[in-house]
Amino acid sequence: ENRNGHNSYASGELPKTKNATAGILDASFDSLFVMTEQCTIEMVNKTSCDMFGWTEEEFIGQNIRMIMTSEVATNHDDYVSRYLETGIKKMMGTQREVVAQRKDGSTFPCVLGLSKCKESGLICGFIRDLT
Repeated sequence: ENRNGHNSYASGELPKTKNATAGILDASFDSLFVMTEQCTIEMVNKTSCDMFGWTEEEFIGQNIRMIMTSEVATNHDDYVSRYLETGIKKMMGTQREVVAQRKDGSTFPCVLGLSKCKESGLICGFIRDLT
């Protein structure tokens, strides 16, 4: 707490524990996926589980294709391979409206944003449900 009795992270007192970070990510209204360059899911937030119907345990270690329609999933590996080989970004650092698929097979329109963490090389995907 600062001298006024409020939590103050602006003073540089950021939460440093994994639980605090997970809590912050879980507070997001948007779905978050953290993936390797091979698109293996390393971390998800609570919104991802709520939005797609999978548990965190079901997501971790799986390929991100599990939330794509079959049409998109078919070409996904080629897109990723091309990006890794050439470094040419088509989706990285941008947002695009796409259709995603839930565990029950239902689909919904959403906005997908992708960015790459320079320090770790991990890819962050942010999804906002448009329904």
